[in-house]
Amino acid sequence: MSNEDYMHQALILAKQAFTADEVPVGCIIVNPSSGEIISSAYNLSQHGGDATAHAEILAIQSACRKLNQNRLRDLDMYVTLEPCTMCAAAISFARIRCLFFGAYDAKGGGVVNGIRFYEQPTCHHRPQVTGGILEQECSALLKDFFKTKRNL
Repeated sequence: MSNEDYMHQALILAKQAFTADEVPVGCIIVNPSSGEIISSAYNLSQHGGDATAHAEILAIQSACRKLNQNRLRDLDMYVTLEPCTMCAAAISFARIRCLFFGAYDAKGGGVVNGIRFYEQPTCHHRPQVTGGILEQECSALLKDFFKTKRNL
């Protein structure tokens, strides 16, 4: 599967989050050698009552449980929105090999925008980062979600 195919899978999850009235962010963790999707998640902060229940955190936790290990070396992450600083740190600690994201987040991003976590000297592991995969689709879903919130 291509990067776009994997991002489509993450977008399906983001749409499920939208339907559940959660910020529509979806995430999958993939074994690039086999193509297997190891874990998948979408944001659950609102309904889970947990500020840390971002899609990336939940996908990392699920993958670690499934593989019975605390490091996810040689695995890739696809997420529909540029990770925040909290998630960027978790990705680093999990040793994710490559991070692929869809929409850039000028306000809350922590990878390309904001603190740029992976550029800090205290960052121990820096995944390869590629942003802008299906950016328009990922961005449109988020804009639609927040537009419905403003119209309430």
